[in-house]
Amino acid sequence: MSLLVIQLPPRERLQARSAAAEAAPVPRLPADWPYVYSADGRQPTQHGRAPAALLPRADERVLVLGEAEISWHRVEVPRAPAARLRSALLGVMEEALLEDDEALHFALGPGAVGGQAGWVAVTQRPWLAGALAALESAGVVVDRVVPASLPGGAARGHFFVAETAGQPEPWLAWAGAERALCLPLTGGLARALLAPAAATEPVRWSSTPAAAVAAEAWLGAPVPLMGEAERLLEAAQGGANLRQFELAARRRGRRALELAVQRLLSAEWRPVRVGLVALALIHLVGLNAYAWHERRAIAARRDAMTALLLSTYPEVRAVLDAPLQMARETERLRAAAGRTGGGDLETLLGAAAGAWPEGQGPVQGLRFEPGRLSLAAANWSEAQFSQFRDRLQPLGLEAQRADGRITITRADAAGTA
Repeated sequence: MSLLVIQLPPRERLQARSAAAEAAPVPRLPADWPYVYSADGRQPTQHGRAPAALLPRADERVLVLGEAEISWHRVEVPRAPAARLRSALLGVMEEALLEDDEALHFALGPGAVGGQAGWVAVTQRPWLAGALAALESAGVVVDRVVPASLPGGAARGHFFVAETAGQPEPWLAWAGAERALCLPLTGGLARALLAPAAATEPVRWSSTPAAAVAAEAWLGAPVPLMGEAERLLEAAQGGANLRQFELAARRRGRRALELAVQRLLSAEWRPVRVGLVALALIHLVGLNAYAWHERRAIAARRDAMTALLLSTYPEVRAVLDAPLQMARETERLRAAAGRTGGGDLETLLGAAAGAWPEGQGPVQGLRFEPGRLSLAAANWSEAQFSQFRDRLQPLGLEAQRADGRITITRADAAGTA
């Protein structure tokens, strides 16, 4: 899955701002954005600077903040609903903040849980919100905002060059188990704060080529070089995401679906796609084979019924509906033999007589149609009718009551009707 990592250049510091910049509510954003593009998400494919509208298209877009743009605080994360968590964090951290809360953006570090100690990142909200809005207005929707380094893990020191008051100056970004700092190498503050920790625990050092000489002089030993492209790509692969609370990405469900589709279409997922297509083809072939087998079985049963009809009733010439024709021929032979059937008058009268309710006098009138016997029952109670109907059911007969009459039919004939 392709990855585009965009670096947000550092803000202009107070001593470097012009009068116009001081009056602006949001710091001026760059015309060209430093970026790194990776076709596989692991190794840099290309890097450079480009306007937001001309940045390469990628499956995932990540914005990286420099170490000097974020302050990390170790606090006890309050237990609060998501809608009120920012206000709760502000109450916990109010004494440690130097700016108005409306100008600050808060984000929980990885693994921060309510009721336990955790890391909280604080950065300048209008500046970050303006950067996100500028990128998204150019069609670059940022999926994650990540810091260049994270506290709470193994010690890491990275030397780089940044402009201070318009002059390039070497800096040291430090992230360890207890703190995350970004300090200039000039002066003795960096050595006073970080030298004891560097002497007592293993540190992974790195430096940009521009800061290599100052880094070796400060450490007194060679320092492995790491270009800005590798540094940005490494930061993007971390687990942090500072797009939280009011800066959380919108349409996260739709974006997650897009990312899932893009991931499924990537080269890494090609074996999965091939397997799914093969599974679908196997199911399709299996369903067609099963349908063909069922059609053969139905045709065989139909042929057997036709053969039985023709062998039993040779006078039948054309077979249209074998079960229905067989029933009609059987009924015709029964009537010719003078035997009573289930829908004859004698059968229905005998059943009605056996089910007649106690205390009810003789029937006042009846009407018979083939398979249907209608009896006059104007003075029957509901209990008498229910008893009469229940006695007929075991005989395969049904009784219905309407307009002072009770109609008796065979259950199979009523269901067919």
